[in-house]
Amino acid sequence: MSGARLEFQNPIEDAISKLKFSPESNNLLIASWDSYLRLYNVESSSLILQLYSRAALLDCCFENESTSYTSGSDGFIQRYDLNAGTVDRIGGHDDIATSVLYSHEKGAVISTGLDKKIKFWDTRLGQSLVLSTDAGAPVRCITVNGNSLVVCVAASMHIYDLRSLDRPFQSYESQVEVPIRCVTSVPFSTGYAVGSVDGQVALDFPNTACSSEMKYTFRCHPKSMKGRLHGACINSIEFTPGGSGTFVTGDNEGYVISWNAKSRRRLFELPKYSNSVASLAFNHTGELLAVASSHTYQEANEKEEPPQVFIHTF
Repeated sequence: MSGARLEFQNPIEDAISKLKFSPESNNLLIASWDSYLRLYNVESSSLILQLYSRAALLDCCFENESTSYTSGSDGFIQRYDLNAGTVDRIGGHDDIATSVLYSHEKGAVISTGLDKKIKFWDTRLGQSLVLSTDAGAPVRCITVNGNSLVVCVAASMHIYDLRSLDRPFQSYESQVEVPIRCVTSVPFSTGYAVGSVDGQVALDFPNTACSSEMKYTFRCHPKSMKGRLHGACINSIEFTPGGSGTFVTGDNEGYVISWNAKSRRRLFELPKYSNSVASLAFNHTGELLAVASSHTYQEANEKEEPPQVFIHTF
């Protein structure tokens, strides 16, 4: 199950922060710290475009096949016309913009930053900023599931209703008990999966009748250090489309592991990468998995080898 490496005429020169497949095709969006957003056609093994943004890109998302957004280290949220190859700024944060996503239910771009703000943008309006609300602390990652927005602050989870955004309708401490590094929605339910900085993964289904039965946590590659369990930071969690319950985790030691959320079983492990696994992405059919092998600037002893992207076929 070895993956094919994507070839770039001009190599990616700094850490990869995010991979994202387009909603309907096998075009892959790649955001990186070298300030470029790249769009790569996996089927033809060719780079479609490469757009410069002046700041490190920390996250990216699609609105549709022709429009995408990024969040940057300069705080700006930018929109990309992938057909015309143009970039424009829709607004920004007062500090590093950590996350960006598009909500089809809300018809809005949602961004967060180290300025403790959650911002909502409607690019159809002349004044794009619709709402800015205070999260109370710097936000590292977010996800949406229908009309619910999950905002992760340290080890806490705050759930907002996109139809009433003044304050979260539910807040609680995550099962991982240490800072959350990544979060994603569970496609077959109203639940969420989070990955922590010490190798824990937790699945939670707060709004289901069987939440007590399905709520659980486990460790990826646990190690014993000074009598305590320790694991590598989980940088990415991605579920396969279609509701099978299969998901993959990628960590700072270069491991990608497949799990089944329903049976709570480990399915398989890909060959270890020489660098950290910075990001993972499934295509819309779940037949392709993109893996970013890249340093992440999280640990002093990380290898800073040239970042690479691999495509695995299932």
